[in-house]
Amino acid sequence: MSREHVAGLFSDEVQAKCEQMPDFPVMTFENGENLADEVVTYADLFLNGCKIAGALQAAGIGKGDRFSLVMRNHPEFVYTLLAASMTGAVVVPIDPRSKGNKLTYQIKDSNSRGIIYTSEFNGEVEKSLAELKNVKVIGVSYKEGFPQRETNNHPSLNEILEGPEVGLPDNMNRELHIPFEVIYTSGTTGDPKGVVIKANRMPMFTMLAQFIWQYTPDEKLYTGLSLTHGNAQSVTLVPSLMLNIPSVISRKFTKSRLWDICRKHGCTTFSLLGGMMMGLYSEPKRPDDADNPVRKVLSAGTPRSIWEDFEERFKVKIHEWYGAVEGGFAHNAPGTGPVGSFGKPIEGVMDMKVVREDESECEPGEIGEMVVVQKQGKVEVEYLGKKKASEEKTRGGMLRTGDMCHKDADGWLFFDFRKGGGLRRQGDFIMPEYVEKAIADLGYVSDVCVYGIPAESGAPGESDIVAAVVPAPGADLDVKVISKELSKILEKSYIPQYLQIVDEIPKTASEKNLDRVLREDFSRDAGNVFAF
Repeated sequence: MSREHVAGLFSDEVQAKCEQMPDFPVMTFENGENLADEVVTYADLFLNGCKIAGALQAAGIGKGDRFSLVMRNHPEFVYTLLAASMTGAVVVPIDPRSKGNKLTYQIKDSNSRGIIYTSEFNGEVEKSLAELKNVKVIGVSYKEGFPQRETNNHPSLNEILEGPEVGLPDNMNRELHIPFEVIYTSGTTGDPKGVVIKANRMPMFTMLAQFIWQYTPDEKLYTGLSLTHGNAQSVTLVPSLMLNIPSVISRKFTKSRLWDICRKHGCTTFSLLGGMMMGLYSEPKRPDDADNPVRKVLSAGTPRSIWEDFEERFKVKIHEWYGAVEGGFAHNAPGTGPVGSFGKPIEGVMDMKVVREDESECEPGEIGEMVVVQKQGKVEVEYLGKKKASEEKTRGGMLRTGDMCHKDADGWLFFDFRKGGGLRRQGDFIMPEYVEKAIADLGYVSDVCVYGIPAESGAPGESDIVAAVVPAPGADLDVKVISKELSKILEKSYIPQYLQIVDEIPKTASEKNLDRVLREDFSRDAGNVFAF
């Protein structure tokens, strides 16, 4: 290289890989059963990243400027990340399922000056752009299976990428400690907040892959999580690119095909989140469940109720972990900590305490809010444009996670519920995951989400329990039969009051169940709601 290499800088690292092994097929984008896979080499990444970097600069998007990216998992997503690293522009990857006001809110709240998107989202993006006149379209990607180019004046990303090679952009970014992304929280309790991510977080992901996940050269990584989410970037994308480990990335998560994809491509590990675990477990059992090449599953939020059954059924080991886009990390490697625990923090890096409202530390087994204290430096969180919320998140020098947890006598951490999200019924604390497992085990449903609504009795803090279910193909849901069968395996207070039949369980980009949406749609008198 003619200029000095900046270690850890995404664009420089990919350029180095391109020079060392240009034709190495590092990523395979799996596009579903009816479309061909797309294989990407380091040369593809670097050359196409340069082209999009040129398009950004031509559109007047430079260092420190923000632009939105609305796209499922495609090669163009990674090219765009690389272009942002090259130019110093800040990319705002938006959950592609965002619609209407939520989509408009994120583009506007981030003060994006431009946008790149796939034609799959023409309708929704055009609605937002009609309200946001100052947002420039940098490029629209027309993928196979999506609407093709219509009569508009928007630049085509296809034409940009099919055009002649271009060199590195002018005024190449050389800084590692500047903003690189704004990743929005899932918005499970309200409007999402944009978390500013600096470019120096990328090298941390590489270290996790080497020393915590302990990826080996013979691995093949898989994810179906959206690349707009920190999990897919930290567990799959960055380790794959930085460590020359081949990866397979699905256009979107499909629980019914996950094992077949792993078999086809020989994937040895994949990443899941709690809501996905229950969804996979709810799939009808198959005789070849254990016949797969997967060795370990990196999971954040495995329900304790299905942990051991999941490992036995699919013959895998679960490496449980905890992480949030704002910060904090703990893990429980296979065979080290107790089943159900998300682990301990990395020794010497940070401490995770469970505290009461007065900030005194809880006793073992006592539930309190988990807070994170850095051993070196100070905890920092920047919510874009929300100074007060940023300061509150780190009040007193502690990252306040909002997760209610407890420790056992040996210091292993266990998640109990999201602050303000616990369920109580008739004085008993209800763990939704146990109800979800019981319903899934009956074999009538392909997905389930259990949540609470304010109790009809009006008792303060009490909830009536709703089980939202997606019927399994061909299943005939009989509420009386389900209630009778649940009564054999659940305590009376755990049996739901209502069954809500839905076509799908709404999810966040991180595949968490959006029970807020189900709750908003719930009505005791609705045609799809049945009392137990």
